Amino acid sequence: MSLDIYREAILDHYKYPHNRGHIKNPDVKIHDSNPLCGDSFTFELKIDNKQIKDVKFSGEGCAISTASASMLSERIKGLALEKIKNLDKDDILKMLDIELGHMRIKCAMLPLKIVKLAIYKFINKKEK
Repeated sequence: MSLDIYREAILDHYKYPHNRGHIKNPDVKIHDSNPLCGDSFTFELKIDNKQIKDVKFSGEGCAISTASASMLSERIKGLALEKIKNLDKDDILKMLDIELGHMRIKCAMLPLKIVKLAIYKFINKKEK
């Protein structure tokens, strides 16, 4: 797929990603990457009362993974951790609103994987 057929929203989030940056003293910070394509992101979350109060991400990726990270960061702000834990592939595909092949789905899913890892790390840290 070439960039000229991506939806305008994906290109906008790729060129001007929302919530890119860092949080001072995040409650949890997780990094992960997709070694097959080179996408690599770190998500930082501020959590209060079992809700996402702030989210920032950094790193580099293709248009799909960067747009997914940007859109997901907007979607989870203010959401309860339990609701985020229930997000899945269908939610991400609906958010992106574009058909993706098998390899591109991995790009789209990387940000959700990282966010869920961050939430589980936060929960485990609080339980200890």
